[in-house]
Amino acid sequence: MHIGVLGPLRVVVDGRNVPVGGVRLRALLVTLALNAGETVTSRALIDALWPDDMPDHPNSALHSLISRLRRTLRPYDVLGSEPAGYRLRLPADAVDAVRFERLTTEGRRALRDGARGLAADRLSEALRLWRGEPLAEVAELACGTAASVRLRERWLDATEDLFEAQLDDAGVDRSATIAELERLIAAHPLRERLRLLLLTALEADGRQVEALAAYQDYRTVAAEELGVEPGAELRGLHLRILRDGAGSESTRSARSNLRAPLTSYVGRESEQRHLRERFGASRLVTLVGPGGVGKTRLATTFAADLPDAVCLVELAPVHSPEDVPHAVASALGLRSPGDVLSRVAETLSARDTLLVLDGCEHLAEAVARLAEELLGRCPALRVLATGRESLGITAEALCPVPPLEPGPAVQLFVDRARAVRPDFARTEAVARICERLDGLPLAIELAAARLRSMPIETLTEALDDRFRLLSGGSRTAPPRHRTLRSVVAWSWELLSESERVAAELTAVFQSGCTVDSAERVGVTREALYALVDKSLVIVDGCRYRMLDTILEYGRERLSETGRLHSARVAHAACFLELAERAEPELRGAGQLPWIARLTAEHDNLLAALRFAGDTGDADTAVRLGAALGMFWTVRGEHAGSVRHLATVWGLAEGAAERDRLRATAGYLLNAVFAGELADVRTVVGPPPHTHDPTAAFVRALLALGTEEAEVGLSALEPHLGHPDAWTRGMLWFACSLLHGAAGATREGRRSIAQAVTAFREAGERWALSIALMSLASARITAGDAAEACRMLTEAERLAEDLGAHDGQRVWLAMVRVHAGDITVAHAELREVVRQAHSTHQVALARVVLADLARQDDDLAEAERQLALADRGSLIDTPERLLYLGCAGHLATATGELDVAARHLDTARHLAATMPDMPMLAHLAVALADLRHRQGDAYAAAELLGAAHALRGGPNPHHPDVARLLGELHAHTAAYERGRALKPGRALARVQLG
Repeated sequence: MHIGVLGPLRVVVDGRNVPVGGVRLRALLVTLALNAGETVTSRALIDALWPDDMPDHPNSALHSLISRLRRTLRPYDVLGSEPAGYRLRLPADAVDAVRFERLTTEGRRALRDGARGLAADRLSEALRLWRGEPLAEVAELACGTAASVRLRERWLDATEDLFEAQLDDAGVDRSATIAELERLIAAHPLRERLRLLLLTALEADGRQVEALAAYQDYRTVAAEELGVEPGAELRGLHLRILRDGAGSESTRSARSNLRAPLTSYVGRESEQRHLRERFGASRLVTLVGPGGVGKTRLATTFAADLPDAVCLVELAPVHSPEDVPHAVASALGLRSPGDVLSRVAETLSARDTLLVLDGCEHLAEAVARLAEELLGRCPALRVLATGRESLGITAEALCPVPPLEPGPAVQLFVDRARAVRPDFARTEAVARICERLDGLPLAIELAAARLRSMPIETLTEALDDRFRLLSGGSRTAPPRHRTLRSVVAWSWELLSESERVAAELTAVFQSGCTVDSAERVGVTREALYALVDKSLVIVDGCRYRMLDTILEYGRERLSETGRLHSARVAHAACFLELAERAEPELRGAGQLPWIARLTAEHDNLLAALRFAGDTGDADTAVRLGAALGMFWTVRGEHAGSVRHLATVWGLAEGAAERDRLRATAGYLLNAVFAGELADVRTVVGPPPHTHDPTAAFVRALLALGTEEAEVGLSALEPHLGHPDAWTRGMLWFACSLLHGAAGATREGRRSIAQAVTAFREAGERWALSIALMSLASARITAGDAAEACRMLTEAERLAEDLGAHDGQRVWLAMVRVHAGDITVAHAELREVVRQAHSTHQVALARVVLADLARQDDDLAEAERQLALADRGSLIDTPERLLYLGCAGHLATATGELDVAARHLDTARHLAATMPDMPMLAHLAVALADLRHRQGDAYAAAELLGAAHALRGGPNPHHPDVARLLGELHAHTAAYERGRALKPGRALARVQLG
């Protein structure tokens, strides 16, 4: 038997992998394995397994886990009981971590004794055992965290030892070693031994200049992060490299007029690497980006780390193009009269020099002429310019400076906040503030300074008027950098009149625009490209957008100039046309590019809808609602869609009847999925009695909400053979909902099968995926789990084609649970938690994961997952029901029966608003479990039978149903009584509890 923990947990017996389920069980095995051959006391095991949430009877809980582990490891009798605890009867080397520590100890001893070859062999053998993150499955437990940290530190020590052992080995690729050391330093920037090894390797490879630059890099990091100088050994190596290269021009100390920075510098590692790469190919590099993004600080920080002489020329105070050469001369300390340009060129030719020309945008043409002339005269000169736009010189290399990434932005805010409030503690609000301020360093620093006079909550609210708020910059800063408004206004003033108009009109877009949509509001493509060149607009593929700060300023100007209303009219017309072009495409095989396009324009579409509502434009509002209903359905924005479309109904009387019908259909369909059908019945009036499939669909969904299934079915009947496949599929889908609400299981299955056939013919993915899920659920109930899983696999593939809508992936996982496919369901849910961008979908996945953990008797993990699920993120009624059912189930399992009753009572009242029979059956199972734990086995069996009646089948694969069927087998009569109930009576029985 071999046990591997240096990566995903692996137990190998006779060449086969043995699965170990449950986090506590894995933690028990890991704790014993790390002490293989030694006795681990019961107290030590209990402390390791339950550091914070000790069970009421810890010895019994431990004994239960020991029994499960013995069963898992059968037939091998390797787990022994000792008077004081338990012992894993395995040789130490059977556990990779134990062997790893032995080999690294031997390797280090050999290295210390000077046996470098033996050391390299031992260390290489040890590092080959490493397969990834150690103890990942139990990392959240204290036992896993401590051991994982120790092993990772041991791995890093061993890696350093191996590099040292191989320093003199001619057969080792030194370039690869240097690259690997640089990668490790990026991950561990404060680890001095890595820096020592890097400098040694660079010197040995003849790269003394890079070695000196690497030393300066670490010296800066150590000073900023730790407030210390490098250690004696590293300083000595640096001094030796300096002495060895003392005669080289490239290693001499450089003269510089750079001032020492007064504040810490955060982030920009990738931009500095980019700068080094650009200077490798060009002697002129220009940093371009919007005002306040940090171009000056990046340029001076980069320059300070170079061995070259550095001359910084600040051009902000210079107003005349003729004064640009004189500004350079002044920065170089040249005072004598004569040909200024020649004196400057003569001085700059004397040695390797970096000339930093800062703030060139208002003097771009003059700076361009000067830079070109100097670069031609001075072969050893390099020029680094900063500005809103490029200089436009041949061979100029551009280095765009984007806003800070979220991590560095937050760190910058915290650093500056603590400068004015030393007790400042980072909160979640900091990330939101930095995001709203676009990650612009100047805006972040101005905002942090405001914490001198206001709490962070007030600051967050005041950002709605950011230009008034962020007005207290440094008194010594240039005037255009003292307030946020002045930064943006400076960029605006540099535009031509036509460019200013274009910038104002571009600000009408909520989420960027394309060239075509920009032209629709009056912005020519030439003007749009000019705004990109001047860093007021960012281009991303085929989309153009402004930072929020520039957007807000542009809207102010748009309003002041009186062009706002006409721009918004043109904007609304543009996106109404787009929505109506897209709507029929969403129903067929060509829907994917249109979904992507509408998704990119979603904020613009909503803005158009709001504007139409605010101005009373009934035709535009209702037509937009009609065109977007299906799009919102496909995106899974059911509750949001209901809210958006509700705003349309105040204007509905002023719109065409066909548009009102289509908007109503989308409204009701999303209300069905959101579980809000009962709430919208009072909003939507009866449809016109026309021979129209859309009107029939509306009547059917209204009948679903009023429990008048026969009325709805009668309305649908004449249209079920409709020639359009997608329309026919939706009508059959409505039939299946009505049959399901009426408890007509067989008819419901037939209807959803017809819908699947129609949607396949149409080629539309979303509706086919939903219909396949419903049909799979029916197949499970009918006992055909294999066919159900095939359908679920197809449904999942379709969902992935649509962009892997994570909410649908969670519901798919739930259906897999009902099919008994627990392993795949668990993997799906974990993937959603890892990858989903929406907190809403992550919360939903965690609720289901909590249920799975509870069903696996891991109550601590179930409680953890449910605690992590943000209940406020669960918007739709089905999701709230799922949460309440899970919480009730869990409280029942932990013996908190009063808490369970409260959760399930709330769920029962909520369930009365929606005709979702599978969800009601799920609730009935939770109620049955509670009644069973309360001692009323008869009521429990009857409720379990009612769940059977609501689903139209027993669902024996579901873990809770299977368990309860076994535990209540003595009450078959009560179960049969519940199973025989008609759906209406079964629903009433569940409501009774």
